[in-house]
Amino acid sequence: MPTTFRPSLPDQSFLFPPSPQDWLPEGHLAFFIADTVAALNLQAFYAPYEGDGRRNQPFDPQMMVTVLVYAYATGTFSSRRIARKLEEDVAYRVLAAGNFPAHRTIAEFRQQHWATFDALFVNVVQIAREAGLVQVGTLAVDGSKVKANASKHKAMSYGRMRQEETRLRAQIAALTAQAAATDAAEDAALGPDVRGDELPAELQRREDRLAKIAAAKARLEARQAAADRETGRTPDDERKSRGAKPFARDFGVPRDDAQDNFTDPESRIMKTSAGFDQCFNGQIAVDETTQLIVATGLTNCNADNGALLPLLDRARATLGGEPPEVLADAGYRAEATFQTLEARAITAYISLGHETRPAKAPNPGHLATHRMAARLQSEGGRARYRRRKAIVEPVIGWIKEVLGFRRFHVRGEAKARGEWNLICLAVNLKRLHRIGLA
Repeated sequence: MPTTFRPSLPDQSFLFPPSPQDWLPEGHLAFFIADTVAALNLQAFYAPYEGDGRRNQPFDPQMMVTVLVYAYATGTFSSRRIARKLEEDVAYRVLAAGNFPAHRTIAEFRQQHWATFDALFVNVVQIAREAGLVQVGTLAVDGSKVKANASKHKAMSYGRMRQEETRLRAQIAALTAQAAATDAAEDAALGPDVRGDELPAELQRREDRLAKIAAAKARLEARQAAADRETGRTPDDERKSRGAKPFARDFGVPRDDAQDNFTDPESRIMKTSAGFDQCFNGQIAVDETTQLIVATGLTNCNADNGALLPLLDRARATLGGEPPEVLADAGYRAEATFQTLEARAITAYISLGHETRPAKAPNPGHLATHRMAARLQSEGGRARYRRRKAIVEPVIGWIKEVLGFRRFHVRGEAKARGEWNLICLAVNLKRLHRIGLA
């Protein structure tokens, strides 16, 4: 008896097409994200289009937000790849409902609304809180260095900038003199009515590079001047003052090894597990019970210790209360931070040393640090601190390893912060989809 196969007719036309909803299984992540986004307050995404009288109908912002969030939740970050998915991927076609925005449209929409994703992130956490999934409980905090949209090879030290500036000025002067001599020779040979004073391309390139170096130098000097003012120095301070230890450098003059990046000046060189790279420092606070991210932060500072209190402030504003406990590694160690946490009645378990090397003895005058050390030496304190790894580090792994978000796709700290909020929002929705949002 011959085998009978199931029919396969790719050229078959449908007089009554099936509903796109039937193309995906029930409970698919795309449906969950679409339903959640529909319940959010999207007024900020609609506001730019109100009353502008444009002739061409823009794409519905709700559809655009849904597609973007689903794209980040499934590890697709490039606008070109998202546009391609809208044509080839069933889930994207269901979410877009027959719309096919071009990659430039997707990129422009994303660029226009980076700041709005912060409010959207908070909105989702508050919905989870109202549903009873997130309570004001223990938070674990961690930071992760994420590559900026810039190469570390496009950075230059202050000392190198001064050398290059001197070299380029000498080359420009030589090329300018050569151009003047050429002009004079051409005038003598061809007559004064024939132009010969066009700027040589080689000279233009050097002038452009000189301008970039001058701008980078100005940024470094401005940052150094601000840092000097924070330490109490003023422009009137002499480098060598009578009866006092001389300053190592003049006011507002950076060290020779201070660097600035030409591509993204707001990013910084940071130490990562793979060496030094141009990065931003993304911060998250994660709820112990659900492993939902309840607060985010992003800075261009390599150190973590200044990020803890702002994270807890944002968590308190979102959850409506102060977390009773916080767990963090030694990067957040600071006497002033410990004192503030005690004043806010937050029990902290923050390591005083790294796993590979023992902690140094606390300063005798740092009483809050001594109390932290005593808490961590107890059996209960060690057990509570060990929970940190199981709470927050898997979430960092979901972002970097599962979704593959290892590099920002925008430039500038404010835009990078918006993209960090978007990826954290996407991770939260995937987590809510898994644990079930009733």
